[in-house]
Amino acid sequence: MEAAATITPESFSPIHLFLHADWVVKGVLVGLIFASLWSWAVIIDKAIRITALNREADRFEDQVGSGRPLEEVAAAAGESPRHALPRMLQAALREWRGARDKGLLAEGREDAQAAFLVQRIDRVLDSAVARESQRVEEGLGSLAIVATASPFIGLFGTVWGIMTAFQAIAIQKNTNLSVVAPSIAQALFATAVGLAAAIPAYIAYNKFSTDAGKYAARLEGFADDLVTAIQRRLAERK
Repeated sequence: MEAAATITPESFSPIHLFLHADWVVKGVLVGLIFASLWSWAVIIDKAIRITALNREADRFEDQVGSGRPLEEVAAAAGESPRHALPRMLQAALREWRGARDKGLLAEGREDAQAAFLVQRIDRVLDSAVARESQRVEEGLGSLAIVATASPFIGLFGTVWGIMTAFQAIAIQKNTNLSVVAPSIAQALFATAVGLAAAIPAYIAYNKFSTDAGKYAARLEGFADDLVTAIQRRLAERK
């Protein structure tokens, strides 16, 4: 325990508190720092990815709404597009072409096969929406873990540090605040670091969960538009 004469304002700096903390408190602080860095890596990655996905979706929806044939828009996206919307369009057109090439849309069979084709396209698009939604939500679980666990981990470090401070009081038989203040500050520092890790993770988790939900709704809306376009084509063939 440091003597009162050696206490300076620098004794309460974060670096000093960390270096002079109990080994358990120091381990808690290291874990919380890594958790915070991990959550910030996820936050930055999600911010970049969701922004890029929405930007690409805006661009592709503009192409679809430009009046160009859907086959032409799908071909312009390439054989293996990275974005979900062109993949969904290509999947719907593949089902359409497959039914047409097999003669399922020939005259006299349209009524019997049209409903089945629409259901099949709808299932294909629903599967694509589910996969893309799951992909967008990857990493959100880690943010939830950091947001919920960090305050309790920091509290554990605080409790342990205060117990150590009381033990030092009992051993030295000295209740002077200047004697126990450094140990108590080290203990409370663990709670502060826990909150510093948890608060950004909590805010980011809620924001990105909302963004992921909006993106999933956008995919579902695009899927509904594709199904409507296929139904319109079927109606025009009658």
